[in-house]
Amino acid sequence: MELTHPNYGFAKSKEEYQEDDNPLPRAVSRSNSYQLLDGEWRFEIDADDRGLRDGWHLGHHYQHTATWPGSIEKHMEDARFHESGVKSWHDRIVAWYEREFSLPEILDPESHKMWQLTFGACGYETRVWINGKLIRTVEGEEAHIGEYTSFSYELLQEILRPVNRITVRVADTMDANIPRGKQESFVYKRGGIWYQTYTGAVRSIWIEQVERNRLRSRVGVVSVVEDQLVRFNLSTRIHDPGPYTIRLNVYERKNDNVLATADFPLLLEEGQKQQRVVMEVPGAKLWSPESPVLYRLIAQLIDANGISSEIETRFGLRKFEARGSRVYLNNEPVYLDGILYQPGNASYEEISRHMHAMKELGCNLVRIHIAGVDPRIYNLADKIGMLLWVEVPSPHHSSHISRANHRDELFRMLALIETHPSVVIWSLYNEDWGAQDIATNVETRQYVIDMYHYMHINHPQFLVVDNDGWQHVSCEGRLKSDLLTAHLYTPEIGRWRELLQKLVDGELNGVAAYPLVVGDPFFYRKQVPIVVSEWGGFGFVNYGGPQDANEQAKQIRLFKEELRKHPIAGDVYTQATNIEEERNGLIDDHTGELRVPAGLLKSSM
Repeated sequence: MELTHPNYGFAKSKEEYQEDDNPLPRAVSRSNSYQLLDGEWRFEIDADDRGLRDGWHLGHHYQHTATWPGSIEKHMEDARFHESGVKSWHDRIVAWYEREFSLPEILDPESHKMWQLTFGACGYETRVWINGKLIRTVEGEEAHIGEYTSFSYELLQEILRPVNRITVRVADTMDANIPRGKQESFVYKRGGIWYQTYTGAVRSIWIEQVERNRLRSRVGVVSVVEDQLVRFNLSTRIHDPGPYTIRLNVYERKNDNVLATADFPLLLEEGQKQQRVVMEVPGAKLWSPESPVLYRLIAQLIDANGISSEIETRFGLRKFEARGSRVYLNNEPVYLDGILYQPGNASYEEISRHMHAMKELGCNLVRIHIAGVDPRIYNLADKIGMLLWVEVPSPHHSSHISRANHRDELFRMLALIETHPSVVIWSLYNEDWGAQDIATNVETRQYVIDMYHYMHINHPQFLVVDNDGWQHVSCEGRLKSDLLTAHLYTPEIGRWRELLQKLVDGELNGVAAYPLVVGDPFFYRKQVPIVVSEWGGFGFVNYGGPQDANEQAKQIRLFKEELRKHPIAGDVYTQATNIEEERNGLIDDHTGELRVPAGLLKSSM
């Protein structure tokens, strides 16, 4: 098996490899060697959930094979389960995967290194055995919960052999209390705007050498553009407590010119710990869609004997804020020409084509709609200059359980996405999915308020939307959302004008499908930017409007011109590509070609 692999399920061009030097689905890279475990695995559906009881991890004869990465749904289709009477799953699914792998080398105990196993994403519940022994994640979990972000295991030398057997059990349900996004559940069934589940082995898996004492592959970046200070949030993983030094070097993106360097000595105890460090980057240029300037950070953790570990990432300096009725980027007003994007199960190659097409449409903002996506989309947005609006995949039911799951998913996403200058807005909920009682339940509103304050304190580089579309939370007349957003769907230009006028006049009822604000009374006086965060959708049966692409373009242009006559800070058109029954995309799903004229969504300032 090769140590590197040019294609691990989602293609990436040779040019991008050479420039980014980061072929794995993560924002932070290591110089250490790695080995992909993608490819053919043994596979079986555990229809009666008896694999744990019967000890499949100790030995089992599997009936099928499957290609990793790939969803359970695709693996069932490829194995022709429908011919044996097993349909696509409806209530609960358990799948087992197994294969062997050889270690590229046996590590010397004096090397201060170990093997780490990483899943790009898998879930919703994942258990892993090596040679029949259950292993725990770096965080200490016997079962990892979540399906949208990466997680890792440290492989102890005593359980490893020259040839090793890895067994993976993946379980998922239609439970409406877990973060599902727009995947169907017990509450929302497939059809219309709700889609088939896409679960299981959805991203690559690899092993790599890492140091026993190291910086983890996650870096948070908060920049203060006025004084050119950058705050880096780092995570240390320590097995041998003692004195260490964090050394940061900032370079220009494509060469080795050092712009800034700094050392931070500290005592570290065993375990995992977050550490913020601040350094000045004099003369640094700011990142923006027009000029997406990126810098290269190399961070080292060095012990008292000079043994070091190293991670590398790219970052940019930018400031994004809501002030009065406008949105500002780097202290300059900016209008958000946005588009809604639901990549579904698109490959990274297709996602890349879509992103470039959205840029060609004239967009400076992409709202990634309530889904977990290949994290390389964030790197790409950083590189091409595209603002991103990220959303937590929502549960479909409001309860204390769903709120706990929602919070955990938010924290997992933040740990891995806070590196990117392109990510500027986060939504906690969308159209109160998973918070259906937001107008009547004080606990639901308090949770939203708590998460809004948490984001402001711990992640001030982002704007936060509490519940996108309607039913924003007011506490004592203070909106717990940095934007007042509204979803407005109508194919009639007269009605469109009426809705926009009501919106900017501060009318909170009779504008969107539900009241715009709930909780305590709120009075709009241009103290918060208004964003029409969904509109159009022309061609989808639920939204109306013309089916023909030329007629759609005429209507979009007319509606967009009307938008810009009002003091509105931005808009998001629905949508970029088709997905299942939502056949209203402006971009071809596969080729990335535009169905409408280039520049259609760009405002004429």
